[in-house]
Amino acid sequence: MQLDRRVFFDLVRTKLFGGRLTSGQVEGLTAILDGWSARAAQGGSDPLAYVLATAFHETAATMQPVRETLAASDRTAIARLEQAFAAGKLGSVRTPYWRPDENGRSWLGRGLVQLTHRRNYEAMSELTGIDLVTDPGRAMEMPVSVAILIEGMRRGSFTGHKLGDYFRPGRADWTGARKIINGNDRAELVARHARTFAEALDTRPH
Repeated sequence: MQLDRRVFFDLVRTKLFGGRLTSGQVEGLTAILDGWSARAAQGGSDPLAYVLATAFHETAATMQPVRETLAASDRTAIARLEQAFAAGKLGSVRTPYWRPDENGRSWLGRGLVQLTHRRNYEAMSELTGIDLVTDPGRAMEMPVSVAILIEGMRRGSFTGHKLGDYFRPGRADWTGARKIINGNDRAELVARHARTFAEALDTRPH
C-alpha cells in the first residue's frame, strides 16, 4: 500500500486532532504506519484504518502507549483502579487483575491497546517474542506496543475476533469490528474515527 503521508497527516490533523498534532502524536502515528508496512503491507487500508482508530480511542488520542486510567505511574493507576473497584464502578471485574502478584508485578492495562491480565501478557509474549511476563512494563515501549496492537488485532489474540473477520475485499464492518477489542463498547464512535482514518489513507503519492 502506497501512501502520501503528507496528505495523510494534513487530513487527520484537521479532522481528528483539532488542527494540531504534537510530536508524540506524530511519533505514534508514524510508528503504527511503519509497523503495519513491515507486517501487513498487502493487507489493505481499511484494517489499518481500524488499527489506527483503536489506538486513537484507547490512548485518548495521545497515540502514545498509556497505562490504564491514563496514570503516570503503575502506583497511581493501581490506586485509581482500587478506588473505582471499591466504589462499584467496575461492575464487570470480578478479580482485581491490577493488584501486584507475589513478585510485585501488576497486570494492569498498558499500551496502545490496553493489555490486561497475566494470561494476555503471556499470550502476547509468545506471539511477539518479547518477554512481557518478566517485565510487563515493556508493553509501554513504543515498538513493543505497536507489535502487540497490530499482531493482536490481526490474529484475534484479544477476544478471538480478528481483523480478517470484518475487513476483506467487498466488506468493511466498521461497527462490528469493535468486537476485536471490547464487544460493542463505543463501537459507533470508534467506527467514525476509523472511517476518517480510511479517508486519510486513501491517498496516493503524486
